[in-house]
Amino acid sequence: MLASASASAQAVRVAEGRRASLAPGAAALRAPRAAAAQQQQHAAAASRRSAARRVSAEAAATESPPVPGAAHTNGGGTRVMIIGGDGYCGWATALHLSARGYNVQIVDNLVRRNYDLQLGLDTLTPIASAHDRVRKWGEVSGKHIDLQVGDICDWEFLSQTFQAFKPDAVVHFGEQRSAPYSMIDRQHAVYTQSNNVLGTINVLYAIKEFNPDCHMVKLGTMGEYGTPNIDIEEGYITITHNGRTDTLPYPKQAGSFYHLSKVHDSHNMHFAARAWKIPITDLNQGVVYGVRTEETMADRALINRYDYDGIFGTALNRFVVQAAVGHPLTVYGKGGQTRGFLDIRDTVRCIQIAIDNPPARGEQMRVFNQFTEQFSVNDLARIVTEEGKKLGLDVETISIPNPRVEAEEHYYNAKCSKLQELGLVPHLLQGSMIDSLLEFALEYKERVRPELIKPAVDWKKSGTAVATMSAAVAK
Repeated sequence: MLASASASAQAVRVAEGRRASLAPGAAALRAPRAAAAQQQQHAAAASRRSAARRVSAEAAATESPPVPGAAHTNGGGTRVMIIGGDGYCGWATALHLSARGYNVQIVDNLVRRNYDLQLGLDTLTPIASAHDRVRKWGEVSGKHIDLQVGDICDWEFLSQTFQAFKPDAVVHFGEQRSAPYSMIDRQHAVYTQSNNVLGTINVLYAIKEFNPDCHMVKLGTMGEYGTPNIDIEEGYITITHNGRTDTLPYPKQAGSFYHLSKVHDSHNMHFAARAWKIPITDLNQGVVYGVRTEETMADRALINRYDYDGIFGTALNRFVVQAAVGHPLTVYGKGGQTRGFLDIRDTVRCIQIAIDNPPARGEQMRVFNQFTEQFSVNDLARIVTEEGKKLGLDVETISIPNPRVEAEEHYYNAKCSKLQELGLVPHLLQGSMIDSLLEFALEYKERVRPELIKPAVDWKKSGTAVATMSAAVAK
């Protein structure tokens, strides 16, 4: 335990560091690159998409399947603050909720875009600026999303924004979400933990001080659990030890400094729910895939990002892009690593279901495992190969050394019944592979930089020297 004087000095250094830099290697938050030229570049490709496949935002606003037991199913003006609403999951969720009558505010410091600028990365699908996105959504849907640009680690900004908007629910996506990014070097590990953990604590205090009835919906990760040799329950496990029985939070075995930051978040939220009676739902989400939702396809300026690189791209995203450009699918190690997966269309529905079904004040923190299917890396390679063949692609698979420290063959059986009991009807991977992933990879394959796909971050080699400039491309 640090002495109080040392803790104070450290706090000052952290504060000074945050004022100097939003993320490692950044002197200031730089404006995202313009999307207009890129959109023109792909205008010809856009014309190939059938207009019938684009569901208008107006139609989407009227479609909202009833959720059994939901407090409300059509928004009803519920005020929802979405922290990290410019990111992959956050943007799709903001549009989904807005289309269904929720009063949505996006709070984001736009630093996710800055990560790409620092590392020399780019999304496969060109995305508009946050301001242009929100403006276009208003034009397409007739609905307003409020955009507040700022950092939730800045208490003054967060407290003022929270008090002005008065949210009924806060959806918290606003964290550095990449395991490889957190393992680049000491600087990125410290940034990931300080950004994620301190930001979450600020949100908890904002709710406690300004609206203790506000429901916090926090995006966690299935990666918190690790790969235990027993079934993974939804948040809690009942054990009997020396003749006594208790229900306790499920043990966590995180696999990176990023995953550990999520574990710390869960413990902090569990404490806040007990101590302050804040209603909290922790969503342990699996790997998300897909670009298409009804709302993000309503206009080209609303399209979501697609990460395929070795820092932010998932194994599935990488495989799909590799198949599209004729590169062998690169399986890490033995390929038996198994995880939970879900379509982005299911992510947004899960968030809506969680908002509509808040725990009562004083109830223990609610935990949902948010995924719909389980696959190994080898399973993913097989599916991409099979689906690629339907489009005439010749797909090959190779094994490369695993840069991570993880079990490559293991037991994995995670429970995920609670959200489906509340009304989630899953989209399954095999049925949506072509139109939600391969189609986009083929359309934008000229934007692919193959040198970014190979892993450049090695868990065992993470050191103290700043490695920002070598993190994206393997030597």
